[in-house]
Amino acid sequence: MEISEPTPEALQRKLYFLLEQLQDMARELPPKYQMRVPIELLSGLANCLLNDTIFEIVKGLMEIQHVTEKHLFQQRLQIINNHTLEIQEMMTNTAPEQQEVQKTNLLRRHKEELKQTDMKLVLQLDQKVSDQQDTLEKAGVPGFFVTSKPIEVKVQMYLLDFILRLSKMDIPQ
Repeated sequence: MEISEPTPEALQRKLYFLLEQLQDMARELPPKYQMRVPIELLSGLANCLLNDTIFEIVKGLMEIQHVTEKHLFQQRLQIINNHTLEIQEMMTNTAPEQQEVQKTNLLRRHKEELKQTDMKLVLQLDQKVSDQQDTLEKAGVPGFFVTSKPIEVKVQMYLLDFILRLSKMDIPQ
């Protein structure tokens, strides 16, 4: 059985549907973001979504991000657990009159360790965002490029949300 290419009319219908949905979604954005999502960007995005490949790429990136976040969260929990065990061990092996001073010192060190860990985790998450931006830019998705500017990242997050919402819709073929 041969798979037939969609007719130009079918592609046109799909393009209009995608563009209309994207425009509706863009209208829901706060005004300061609406102006950063011009019709040309939405039109380019709709065109890019005619092929389902971008939906698959975005879903794959989302799965990778969830696994990464879960892994980083587990690392953080492990450190907190180790700190708890260290305090319990100190309380068991230290003379009562020295416990308070020892505990204060341990808590201070633990707080600093956790702060350092959190900073490393944030850097890893930032790198993951940068990798995702790079992947989507290379895939030719309009609006995506490597940036750390909060307003640009937020616009990209909205665009990803649009793509995910469209991926769950019944799109005319």
